[in-house]
Amino acid sequence: MELSEAMRTTGTCRYYSDQHVSDEVLHAAFDNARFGPQGGNRQPVRWIVVRDEAKKQRLAELYMPYWSAYYDMILEGTKNVGAVPATVASANYFAHHLAEVPVLMVVCAEIDGLHPTDHELDRLSVVGGASIYPTVQNLTLALREQGVASAITTLLCAEEPAVKELLNIPDGFITAAHMAVGYPAKGFPRKLTRSPVEDIAFLDSFDTPMFA
Repeated sequence: MELSEAMRTTGTCRYYSDQHVSDEVLHAAFDNARFGPQGGNRQPVRWIVVRDEAKKQRLAELYMPYWSAYYDMILEGTKNVGAVPATVASANYFAHHLAEVPVLMVVCAEIDGLHPTDHELDRLSVVGGASIYPTVQNLTLALREQGVASAITTLLCAEEPAVKELLNIPDGFITAAHMAVGYPAKGFPRKLTRSPVEDIAFLDSFDTPMFA
């Protein structure tokens, strides 16, 4: 498929069929994803593919308290997520059926391969992710090319010690994200809603739109 089509139709999938995702499909996706840009070609990303039912169930159990607390705040009106009710409902369904997704993946990164340059600034440090998340996005596109959907979540990163113990992740590695992977039960989105280019691109100064 055309790259532009893949980028415009790779949304977050929260409803999955029970169709098996083969090792061949995953290998092809990893083979392409590994070419994602990252600093110094240090290649810090590692993937753990979780198919074991008991381990998927445990990951889902670790995930649920964080989602439940978040969901309760949405219902109470104390958390404004800016999402339409259907999106919130689909996310709630996803959380309650996470263990049923054919494949769960844990995205790991080697700490020595990350060199954040913003950790001393008086704000949240994010630069280390520049050597992680382009590869993750590559994987979502490589899966989409093969008709496989995905969803990226970071809620489980709060349970990193438990996840590392469950999956034997060694010292020196962090968990950067978790992914659900499978064939979509409701197909792929035909149209994703995003801000127009005119609202997100600026020329020479943040207050000067590049495109009028």
